[in-house]
Amino acid sequence: MAYRGRGPAADEPAEWLTLGQAAKYLGVAQSTIRKWSDLGRVPAFYTPGGHRRFRRRDLDMFLEHSGPAPREPTGPTILIVDDDDRLREYVRANLELEGYVVREAGNAEEGLRALEEEPPDLVLLDVMMPRVDGWEMLRRVQEEHGVGTIPVLMFSGKVDEGQLAEADARGVSGFIGKPFDPQQLIESAKQLLPK
Repeated sequence: MAYRGRGPAADEPAEWLTLGQAAKYLGVAQSTIRKWSDLGRVPAFYTPGGHRRFRRRDLDMFLEHSGPAPREPTGPTILIVDDDDRLREYVRANLELEGYVVREAGNAEEGLRALEEEPPDLVLLDVMMPRVDGWEMLRRVQEEHGVGTIPVLMFSGKVDEGQLAEADARGVSGFIGKPFDPQQLIESAKQLLPK
């Protein structure tokens, strides 16, 4: 639900929060508050540039009357490793809507640390990343955890027969070319995860 009237004014700077501030205030991911805003659960004002602003009192009312649905993570855990923030956020929102617990890493080093903290049920891994690419991360995961112990679904913006053959030879559970249909990614993830 978007406000049609007066938006944030200079005389009330503390009352209006940016998307990031509102997400931090509610203790949720930005993708979650975006989803709640799109569904009309949290009212938002849209600036002329298309950015969302949230009134603090609306967020307080949301917490008081409905708040985030209290739920323990129950679905399988998926780790997304990709250097594209927007793509990670988009994939995360879609998978969370399907009931999965989603963790993110912006590069291979973060992904390897996340794997050590708590191994996921599935890794979605981008091939093209700076410094350490997806192939090298895959090698390290398999060296540490064994081939096939943690299913890995790789994706890349550049797909050729060579990459498909390499993915197959390295024991990758699946390979998808970008840009991909998020539903295809979700369906592929579901097929690889335990019920």
